[in-house]
Amino acid sequence: MLSHLPEQNAAPQPAASASAGSLIDVPGIRVGHFTDPRRPTGCTAILFDPDAAAGVDYATSAPGETGVVLLQPSSPVEQIHALFLTGGGLFGLPSFGGVIRYLEEHKIGFDWGTPDLRIPIVVGAVIDDLAVGDPRIRPDAEAAYKACAAASTGSVAEGSVGVGAGATVGKMHRSRGFGGMKGGLGTASLKVGDVVVSALAVVNAAGDILDWRSGRIVAGARRPSGGFADSVEVMKQVVTTRGADLSLDDPALRSTTLVLVATNVTLAKTALTKVANMANCGASRAIRPYHTTGDGDQLFAVSTRKLEKPDLPLTTIGSLAADVAAEAIVRGVRMATSAPDWPAIRDL
Repeated sequence: MLSHLPEQNAAPQPAASASAGSLIDVPGIRVGHFTDPRRPTGCTAILFDPDAAAGVDYATSAPGETGVVLLQPSSPVEQIHALFLTGGGLFGLPSFGGVIRYLEEHKIGFDWGTPDLRIPIVVGAVIDDLAVGDPRIRPDAEAAYKACAAASTGSVAEGSVGVGAGATVGKMHRSRGFGGMKGGLGTASLKVGDVVVSALAVVNAAGDILDWRSGRIVAGARRPSGGFADSVEVMKQVVTTRGADLSLDDPALRSTTLVLVATNVTLAKTALTKVANMANCGASRAIRPYHTTGDGDQLFAVSTRKLEKPDLPLTTIGSLAADVAAEAIVRGVRMATSAPDWPAIRDL
């Protein structure tokens, strides 16, 4: 135990506003959740009407995903029909079949040249939430189908719902006696004139979550006394402590933050790849440390192509995307509710 480390007290946090905007403020997007009542886990389906151009930034160490290679600029696939995010870690990958089944039944997909056959393109990613509750319970294809069936343009539930139900944060120093906290799902948007940029984030980070405006920790590794430990400061102290165990609780595939940013501005895949790059800088403002060696972080960017604005610099869109990505991450932890051994900031 590094009891001599300075403690950052958990200052009272401002209550989350009723809404900071939502992913669905970008027209052409529907969102649906399935939350398993048996333990904190679930999945979230994001459907595009009729499809969306997409790019990705996943320069990370241990992603769990399916179909993401299609978003690379070298792939000839320009549009996708759904993005699916699920708990259950790698065990959650088979659930993607439920999304395919739903889209096929609703005749959503590319025309394959065969009567009554359309091919849906679905990209997805997983978070590992197996440490919360019974790990044998995880989303399956039926759960994914139900998430798709629930998708709407109505208010997007935040916090411990859908794929965010079992998300946790601040896990790097649990073997040193510092407990983690509950993560979750958050969403936010910005409207600037007729331009809309929005985000949805699933916060399951190894590191701490910071209010990106003030730099203060809002959720993360906590001391038994209740104050925030500050994961990076703990690392510094460990390095300078003679004979200290330098290891971290950061195994591969255990921690992942997934973010989707969206805009109504018409953009192609290569441009969206750059937007995703810039938006990931927003995620790094809100998570510290970010992109650790065990993280599977992935940031997706989509365009629903509802607004032609060729004179708008891509840097402007990327800058707005970085802000909404950071805000969605903070809302994910502020809207979460506690699970056994994983307190939420709103419940402290």
